This record gives sequence, structure tokens and C-alpha cells, in this order.
Amino acid sequence: MNLWRWLTTPDPAPGLTTTKLLKLAIRVMLFALMASLVSACLQLTPLRPYLKTGWGSMLLVFALYLPCIKFFNIDTFTNRTPPPVNQRPGTAATLTPAQRRKEKNRFAGVKKAPPKYGGRR
Repeated sequence: MNLWRWLTTPDPAPGLTTTKLLKLAIRVMLFALMASLVSACLQLTPLRPYLKTGWGSMLLVFALYLPCIKFFNIDTFTNRTPPPVNQRPGTAATLTPAQRRKEKNRFAGVKKAPPKYGGRR
């Protein structure tokens, strides 16, 4: 299996499985390697004194992290449960006029329930 495809494919299993944790660990190691290489290359530029400070290193990591947010959150915020069959978008538009009329008249003539808890006093 292609390593990159394995890293970027969401795991359909719910919860924190060993596969998800392994993928996250590999992603973090790749990000640390990338940040180290970029920092080493920037040490050769006039930015060297700024990168030696804590806030300079933090700004560099933050600037590198912004493009990688989606890469880190592949398994975190995806909705992998399909909507129920009767609530899928577009099903109301596919009903014929007779079916819509039948659905509209389904509860015709049903009386309102009496007020709960005594209603007004």
C-alpha cells in the first residue's frame, strides 16, 4: 500500500484505534522533520538571530502548522455516518405530485391533543 495514501485516508473505525494513533505519530514525526529542515535552511539567512529566540521558533512552527492543519485533522473532525435514508437531501424534490399530496393529507383531520399540565389557569 502506498504510504502517503495510507496516511491521508481517514480511518472509518470510531474512537482512537491503534491505527489512528500510529498515523498521528507518523504525521507528527514528519512535521517535526519538516520544521527542523526549514529551520536549518533559515539559519543560513539573516533571520538567524530571530530564530534563536523562543518567540521566533514559535512563530516559525505556527507558520508551518497552518498549512498542515487539514493533514493533522484527517481522522478528527470528519462525519463518516451517512444521514438516515428518509432524511437525505433531495428526496422531497423527487416525490411525484400524487405522493406529495398523499403525504400532505396524511394527518388531515387529526385533532390537536388536549393541553398538557392543565393549560392556562
